[in-house]
Amino acid sequence: MSKLDRIREELDDLLPQTSWVRNQSIAILLPCYNEEAAITGVIEGFRRALPAARIYVYDNNSTDATREKAAQAGAIVRSEPYQGKGNVVRRMLADIDADIYVLADGDATYDPTAAGRLIDTLASGNLDMVVGTRDGGGEQAYRRGHQWGNRFFNHVVAHLFGPGFSDILSGYRVLSRRFAKSFPVTSSGFEIETELSVHALDLKIATAEIALPYGSRPEGSQSKLRTYRDGARILWTIAMLYKELKPFSFFGAVGLALILAALGLGLPLVATWLETGLVPRFPTAVLAMGITQLGVLSTACGLVLESVSQGRREAKRMRYLDLHSVADNS
Repeated sequence: MSKLDRIREELDDLLPQTSWVRNQSIAILLPCYNEEAAITGVIEGFRRALPAARIYVYDNNSTDATREKAAQAGAIVRSEPYQGKGNVVRRMLADIDADIYVLADGDATYDPTAAGRLIDTLASGNLDMVVGTRDGGGEQAYRRGHQWGNRFFNHVVAHLFGPGFSDILSGYRVLSRRFAKSFPVTSSGFEIETELSVHALDLKIATAEIALPYGSRPEGSQSKLRTYRDGARILWTIAMLYKELKPFSFFGAVGLALILAALGLGLPLVATWLETGLVPRFPTAVLAMGITQLGVLSTACGLVLESVSQGRREAKRMRYLDLHSVADNS
């Protein structure tokens, strides 16, 4: 076997095995904030795994040498002035045109060699998103409480929007073009992964998960996730997405709670009136009537907003169907 043939074989081993993927453009998206300790290794790892892919590093106001090291490693370096991972991802998906997007972090916690496996799964199943779920890592990779918090958020999302994901907060994902270009990003921070997952569940988009090793950060790299603040923001995002996507359930629950509260106040008054013909606590009766009206109004608002939400869902679905799948582009 000649040297050229051996090189070709090595490249074939690195590239995704699904034949039609080799005709697609692949973009690797790395949002970064103060990742000078890790970014060079991440870029080199993805270049070895996907030699034909374009690697983009979007710097989010770093105060260290992230930009310089990313440029020296050969990445295409751009900037996003609005602080927050969600803002960076929104800019990336808007700016970059590709058939397949590999979204990862610049902190070296995700395995670049698994990118080909994720892409193969996306293409062979004609899927629109494949999530690399985090497996292992231990206490060195997860700070105290993060694993419990991740399980809690997964349970909440599965209960509210349906099952489909076991790690909604994973930052390692492969997206098809039609998913990326039809996804209306509204998040500004670390809640972007939650929004990606809920969007797929709401539109019933074809997805899959693959368990991948999750490592600890290299020395000198620090997590930007603030446990309580960002956890509260993620929980708030879930609540707001539930309100937007399932308004009747949201406002109906609020209305039911108000009506039950009104019954708790009003039933003793009704019992007294039936026995004596008098209403001794007139202000309480007025309060109960007011709360009842609020409950009915909340339920009515939920009914109206449910129709609006359904119209928005259909519009997003039509935009999604306007774009070609990975298989169609081959």
